[in-house]
Amino acid sequence: MSEVTDLTVIEIKPEQAPALYSPNGLDAYLEQIKAAVNEVPDLSTKKGRDRVASLAAQVSRSKTAIEKPGREHLKRLKEAVKPAEQEIKRFVDACDALRDATRLPLTEWEAEQERIKQEEEAKRAAEELAKQVEADHEIALLLNEKFDRDAAEAKAEAEHQRIAHEEELKRQAAEQAKREAEENAQRERDEAARREAEFKLKAEQAERDRVAAEQKAAADAKEAAERAEREKQEAIAEAQRKAQEEADRVRRETEAKEAARLAEEKRVADEKARREADIEHRRTINRQSVAELVAAGLPEDCAQKCVAAIAKGEVTAIRITY
Repeated sequence: MSEVTDLTVIEIKPEQAPALYSPNGLDAYLEQIKAAVNEVPDLSTKKGRDRVASLAAQVSRSKTAIEKPGREHLKRLKEAVKPAEQEIKRFVDACDALRDATRLPLTEWEAEQERIKQEEEAKRAAEELAKQVEADHEIALLLNEKFDRDAAEAKAEAEHQRIAHEEELKRQAAEQAKREAEENAQRERDEAARREAEFKLKAEQAERDRVAAEQKAAADAKEAAERAEREKQEAIAEAQRKAQEEADRVRRETEAKEAARLAEEKRVADEKARREADIEHRRTINRQSVAELVAAGLPEDCAQKCVAAIAKGEVTAIRITY
């Protein structure tokens, strides 16, 4: 089997990410990796089997070298849209709080109108009940007058009959008629008294119902007013609580943004220092390699070209370890 080479170490810089991590942007690296492992080692020998394992491991390392900065690029893209999401949420929450605070006077007005409506309905019910009681009382008076007229007429008729039959019935018949008339009159008086008592009871019950209705109307009106006041205070407290929560959230967001900004500045500065240190380290190694080649007998310009070619990966079988 002929001499084989390793895959060139892949390094992707952040400024290359937008162009590479786009549709088909990594095809060149994929073709490079395919070409580097395009071998058919002899699996009957240990060296051949080790070579297959080495090639597979190199593919994994190359994959990681490309995937890791790609994941970092994707993370930066997600972080870039996060402020827009937060600003939209802040705006929506602020508008909701403003909407509730704007509608608060209307909510209070509607509660007041409901209380007034309940008071008016209770007052109307009490007035109707009072009118009904007054009408029942007038009917009772009219019935009493009719009863008195009927009783007088009945008494006159009985007296007329007694006189008409006095001669025929003599004294005994006359006395019997008189007793009967008196008994009838007493029954009628008793009946009238009973009806009067019933009317009186009904009038008293109607008065009690009227008083109870007025008391209930007053109690309902008071309860409605208290309920409206409670709801008003609760609405005010809720609006104040939301406003305070919004203020706290805005403050936290501002602090978080400032912390993120400082962290990003530190990360950028650290990354810049790391790159500069790496560049300087590579320069030092390259200068040292040139010096060693010159010491081995190569001209300095030839040594510099050799080191530059090796560093660029143009000499496939030789690598510089930094």
